[in-house]
Amino acid sequence: MSSSTIRLQAARGPALLLLALGLLLALTACGSSTGTAAATAATSRAPDTVEPLPGEPVPQLPATTVSADGRQVTVTSAERIIPLNGSLAELVFSLGLGPKAVARDVSTTFQQAAALPVITQAHEVSAEGVLSLHPTVVLADRSTGPAEAIAQIRAAGVPLLVLDDAKKLADVGPRIDTVAAALGVPDAGRQLKERTEQRIEQARAGVPATGRHPKVAFLYLRGSASVYLIGGPASGAGSLIEAVGGEDAGTAAGLTGDFTPLTSEALVKAAPDAILVMSKGLDSVGGVDGLLKLPGVAQTPAGLDRRIVSIEDGQLLSYGPRTPQVIHEITAQLYPADAK
Repeated sequence: MSSSTIRLQAARGPALLLLALGLLLALTACGSSTGTAAATAATSRAPDTVEPLPGEPVPQLPATTVSADGRQVTVTSAERIIPLNGSLAELVFSLGLGPKAVARDVSTTFQQAAALPVITQAHEVSAEGVLSLHPTVVLADRSTGPAEAIAQIRAAGVPLLVLDDAKKLADVGPRIDTVAAALGVPDAGRQLKERTEQRIEQARAGVPATGRHPKVAFLYLRGSASVYLIGGPASGAGSLIEAVGGEDAGTAAGLTGDFTPLTSEALVKAAPDAILVMSKGLDSVGGVDGLLKLPGVAQTPAGLDRRIVSIEDGQLLSYGPRTPQVIHEITAQLYPADAK
């Protein structure tokens, strides 16, 4: 699940969420050292890359898969693949099929895809841009839009597979299976699924057994559009927060749905011990100091201790092969003195 996914979900919610274009922000260590820790984490992160399986698998096609919208989709060629968000692109490249990708969307930021043309406009798919590249298969999920563009691509006869949005760790394996089956590389899918699940377990095993369950609030921020939201049970972050031994502060405070406009009252009620955000969202409000100026943030335990965890936008909610790395990075920032 990418930041563009959040944008579309927010746009479908209440009127106050219509402008949500967001990126998410930060969580670090206690005291005045926290701001320094956030800066260190931002500069010492591993390069934004994916790790493909060894070799390039040979697709066995045709393959027919049931799309999340109920259609049967038959793929006869995987020579020209267009994944319409960063999470799906991550899967294509991790399966070893990156050389067959011919375009990307704006949320696909990892290095191997950097040279591909972008076929989205303001996070919406351009059907004309997609069709101009003559794809043999297009991958999307339920948040991909607008619906007219999806219909136009299908009307042109291009196989287009829609996947359910990924919102929890349990979605990782089935998502890999579905994409691998659709592209005719089920054996590579099994390898990638096994590797990813093993690494998720290893990352979870690295969470310190402190006996504490810090409350973590997931904030969705876009300073340039004055969009500030707090995540609820459907935000997609809760599963990651639980995986690192935390408790989703928004859910604990009784929020419903995916996101709620950030207010002092909502944040004080949530009383987070730490705040989780995407790195560009943090940048958009002026870093940790700017975040502390938002309503209610400075009055929370997280604000008082400057405990901010910042994860790259294209990785945080992808729920794919790089999720083990996300768990490790959240752990390292949430428990800086204890992380293994």
